[in-house]
Amino acid sequence: MERRDRWTVVVTLGLLQVFVIAVGIHVITNDVNLSALTGPPRPAPPAEPPPVPVVTAGPVLAAGGNGPLPAKGTLAARLADALGDPALGDSVGASVMDTATGTVLYGSGSDSGITPASTTKIVTSVAALASMGPEARLATRVVTGSAKGSIVLVGGGDPTLLGPKAPRHPPYPKQASLAQLAQRTAQALQAKGVDKVTLGYDDSLFTGPRLGPGWKPGYVPEGNVSPVTALAIDEGRRGPDLRARVADPPRVAATAFVKLLAKYGVSASASVKRVRAGRQAAELARVESAPMYALVERALTMSDNDLSEALARHVAIKEGRPASFAGAAQAVRAVLGRLNAGKGVEVHDGSGLSTKNRISPSGLARLLTAAASPANPRLHAVASGMPIAAFSGTLDDRFGDKESIPGAGLVRAKTGTLNGVNTLAGLATTIDGRLIAFAFMADDVRSGWGEAEAALDRLAAIVSRCGC
Repeated sequence: MERRDRWTVVVTLGLLQVFVIAVGIHVITNDVNLSALTGPPRPAPPAEPPPVPVVTAGPVLAAGGNGPLPAKGTLAARLADALGDPALGDSVGASVMDTATGTVLYGSGSDSGITPASTTKIVTSVAALASMGPEARLATRVVTGSAKGSIVLVGGGDPTLLGPKAPRHPPYPKQASLAQLAQRTAQALQAKGVDKVTLGYDDSLFTGPRLGPGWKPGYVPEGNVSPVTALAIDEGRRGPDLRARVADPPRVAATAFVKLLAKYGVSASASVKRVRAGRQAAELARVESAPMYALVERALTMSDNDLSEALARHVAIKEGRPASFAGAAQAVRAVLGRLNAGKGVEVHDGSGLSTKNRISPSGLARLLTAAASPANPRLHAVASGMPIAAFSGTLDDRFGDKESIPGAGLVRAKTGTLNGVNTLAGLATTIDGRLIAFAFMADDVRSGWGEAEAALDRLAAIVSRCGC
């Protein structure tokens, strides 16, 4: 072989070796299956199916909670038809209002004063938050008495104060307890070397009659409410899980306190007396309620009559009025006036048990609009406290028929029920994300209360599912 041919062979073999090395590197680094290269051809894998789009209900509040307004004509036609339900009787009023602008979307008898029943608690709650603020707390205290070796239990108007027996199912929010107050008092006394005292109690924070104007005689015996006093445990009930009420809540609370003091090593005379604590009396111990926003939520969700009456009295105290039914009514009216939301509101108690109360549907809708406004963050506990349709509070077993179930979870509203009276007022989010306030009220109901409630639920559901 000639020299030239030998060089050709050498160069060719070198290039072939470089190619083989390059192929090997490619196979290793790219995880190539050699059998796929050398074996029989394999069928192509089936094409992957296109991705399935995920369908959602959209944002809870479309357009940041400011979706388009519902068409007035369509909404009015549907509401007018539903308001004609015979179950609601002949005295019916309605008001539907846009919370963002205050625009009236529908009204029928909207300026007529109607017996509100427990929707009065919306009025009380707005006034309490606006006057005292969401962080205010109610304190129950023990102070030194005027005589040597005497102490005074001072009621601070907190009806949620727990007695010696813990409830099986403590309600929200966490409550102050008489037992904790006794323990703190005993510790303070023992630190001073005192282990024996006489006890008086002071319930003078609230004044005037204990029963409200327009209250029916059976309210207390039937367990709907206790006499309104500044000192009570378990809201004046005979036990935390009982409906029956005691006749004299302050004396019962003081008697229980004596027994608790003994448990913690301080004996007190069995006979307790009603006294007045001195203004300069030294404080020995105190316990405080949950903050005001949580108290309002409880009052609305549970339709708590005792707590609502106490809140109305505290509005009176804060506004410099007598802590009575009359003083509370005057104070609430003054607070609502500052909010420009007092028109159409006439109340004589804080709970709505009074048959003398009159509130127009437009008055309630305006209050709810004010409470939902971003300009009034102090009032937002009104919205969070109202029962949720088919889920919580007094609405937990409602919105169950085919016409009202679309409102389940979308409506937050306060109920109202007295003999012949059924009301519902609250907030609803439309299918387009608009927040709407509504009030539907009937005070000449002659059908069964269940039929009237179902009719009101259907009206609220119409608001929640209305679109443009």
